[in-house]
Amino acid sequence: MKRSQILITGASGCVGQYITYWLLNNSEADLVLLLRDKSKLNSVNPNNPRIKLLIGDIRNSELFADDLSTVTQVIHTVTAWGDPDRAYQVNIKAVKKLLKLLNPEIVEQIIYFSTASILNHELQPLSEALTYGTEYIQTKAQCLQELENHPLAEKIIAVFPTLVFGGRVDGKSPFPTSYLTSGITKAIEWLWLVRWIRGYSKFHFIHAEDIAFICGYLSTKPHSLNNQTKQSGIKRLVLGQPHITIDQAVDTLLKWRGMGNTLRIPLHNWLIRILIKILPIQLTNWDHFSIKHRHFNHDPVTTPETFGGLSHAKTLRDVLRNAGVPKR
Repeated sequence: MKRSQILITGASGCVGQYITYWLLNNSEADLVLLLRDKSKLNSVNPNNPRIKLLIGDIRNSELFADDLSTVTQVIHTVTAWGDPDRAYQVNIKAVKKLLKLLNPEIVEQIIYFSTASILNHELQPLSEALTYGTEYIQTKAQCLQELENHPLAEKIIAVFPTLVFGGRVDGKSPFPTSYLTSGITKAIEWLWLVRWIRGYSKFHFIHAEDIAFICGYLSTKPHSLNNQTKQSGIKRLVLGQPHITIDQAVDTLLKWRGMGNTLRIPLHNWLIRILIKILPIQLTNWDHFSIKHRHFNHDPVTTPETFGGLSHAKTLRDVLRNAGVPKR
């Protein structure tokens, strides 16, 4: 029996490398890795006989048409932000081009990576994402909207990661350091100030290793619609641990660094508006929307435990330990 061929786009990125590593060690599938820079692939041996490298830009996927026509599974992690034109080309146009190159008679499943920011509390598309979102948010929202009517929609599972941690702050991990993990050190520098403020906001997070487990499970085990949600069309899974508050996160960082707690000034919306006027801060329409609607929490969220696994980083304390954040 021929082995599965799993295409992983963005395979040299943080999440892409965790997924590749998991599949090499927990499945028998052959892996087709689409990436731009082979030198960044440090977590696995690129010469492994189960690995085939497709080196190039996702926008030029037609160059790999023959290879893409034989894959049985797709895990699409590639994304772009910052430049509106590039975001549109990568987050929308390249996705549709990639799907056209797949053989609908062979491909069994497509795991499409989006972002939890475009969904509301009940995992339904957030209309404000198209209206107020950054180029990244808008293109992700538009792509999901278009995929709902795609001929391959029934084979698509859209995953929506929340805040993603991965790698280490000291660079001593074979996996790339996620943007959020890289920012922990900077956040610690501001603890002296933020410990005086009460934030009133909720959020989810997830570690890239836990994302890898979920995607690996979905790629190697029978699965069905997430029956916990009232969703139609494309299957939607928000990846994240149960929500915590900003204040809980600050408390965890303070304890980790051995710093004392203080009385906190409530950061009400009226105070935020005053600070925005006083301080030299430039905010986007999405920033204003996010400030007004502070609680980006979802129900349900998907963790490794959803599929009988164990989370690598279930708490923020686990995240700090795994990231190698110094305690002093």
